[in-house]
Amino acid sequence: MVFEYAPAPESASVVGIRESYGLFVDGAFTRGGGEPFKTINPADETVLAEVACADEGDVDRAVRAARKAFDKVWGPMPGAERAKYLYRIARIVQERSRELAVLESIDNGKPIRESRDVDVPLVAAHFFYYAGWADKLRHAGFGTDPRPLGVAAQVIPWNFPLLMLAWKIAPALACGNTVVLKPAETTPLTALLFADICRQAELPPGVVNIVTGAGATGRALVAHDGVDKVAFTGSTEVGKEIARTVAGTRKKPTLELGGKAANIVYADAALDQAVEGIVNGIFFNQGHVCCAGSRLLVQESIADELLDRLKARMATLRVGDPLDKNTDVGAVNSAAQLARIRELSASGEQEGATRWSPPCDLPDRGFWFAPTVFTGVAQSHRIAREEIFGPVLSVLTFRTPDEAVTKANNTPYGLSAGIWTEKGSQILWTAQRLRAGVVWANTFNKFDPASPFGGYKESGFGREGGRHGLEAYLDV
Repeated sequence: MVFEYAPAPESASVVGIRESYGLFVDGAFTRGGGEPFKTINPADETVLAEVACADEGDVDRAVRAARKAFDKVWGPMPGAERAKYLYRIARIVQERSRELAVLESIDNGKPIRESRDVDVPLVAAHFFYYAGWADKLRHAGFGTDPRPLGVAAQVIPWNFPLLMLAWKIAPALACGNTVVLKPAETTPLTALLFADICRQAELPPGVVNIVTGAGATGRALVAHDGVDKVAFTGSTEVGKEIARTVAGTRKKPTLELGGKAANIVYADAALDQAVEGIVNGIFFNQGHVCCAGSRLLVQESIADELLDRLKARMATLRVGDPLDKNTDVGAVNSAAQLARIRELSASGEQEGATRWSPPCDLPDRGFWFAPTVFTGVAQSHRIAREEIFGPVLSVLTFRTPDEAVTKANNTPYGLSAGIWTEKGSQILWTAQRLRAGVVWANTFNKFDPASPFGGYKESGFGREGGRHGLEAYLDV
């Protein structure tokens, strides 16, 4: 029996989107020297706002403002005083959580349930968590006198705009650094709303600066001589470019890049529980997740039964309006990303895999892609090797645990993995052999501010979150 849900739209009236936005430099909004660009709603392609574009001169102003704030105010400030600002920001995020969640869904395309129940609560939790560390850094295990690096250049992606901002800014500020942050050009609005939160929290001018723009703005920021730290989350290709830029300089990099995670299901797994984890692993946030479980490795003896249950569950997923509280899968973030998802999915069929999607009525306007699963996938197929970054699952089978580990590790990435089995010994045996920075057992996509996150190989280096996330922003 399939239930029909009446529309349950969240009102957009809680958000007041301006016609245009400037850069946030030295505590004030200012014009940008580059050509302004427009950010659109991916669910219906309507223009939301015009946003300033920072050129090299604007980036220089932001870095200088951050340096001044670091030297005169934030760096010398006692950790207990810095903590008060972080706590204040966390509380304001909670107070304005509905506004932030709605704006995130409008600008990004993700379902409001995810913005409301996952993203925004985690944002507040990260600021609360790192506020607690601000006056305890000498007890973190990085020496008796750890010191901030200085000015941190931070470049974040479009898949979790507000959450990635919190992952970057909270530990940087807790350690005594100042920040120049560049959000993705397709999702700048919650970062600019966060700038308003910084003003509301009376954060000293120059401690957080936000420069909007596309790739040229990010390159200017990363290459600026006044930057001491570079933190980037995004594609492996851009990560390699950044690594080349900072090589031979004093800049300390953290790179959290792509992934092609294996979700391993053993024959003894609780199948209904595993199906929920598989769905969450690949269809959460439309598959726009670096650690998405995009490769399902299922033991051969249960493959048919698991796939039947998976398809039945996929048939219940609701695709549509991101602001509808019943929506499970929202809009793809941009036309460019939709084109990539379509191109890689077409290659899967061309290379011989079998494609299946549940019956799905997609809206006429906007960027949409139905939840999709491929069976008969070989390890040589592009859909098994390349990061699709969309709601597309590739299914492979294995017979033995050794074969499962070999196939799971057969990737240039190493960000995350999942294991489904009722045997604790099998979980430990498998996890010890997987080359992945995060391994989930009988769950997937679980995050906590106290837990470090990061990858191996082409998934980057360094860790964000937890005590480990402090090291990236300290001179140890």
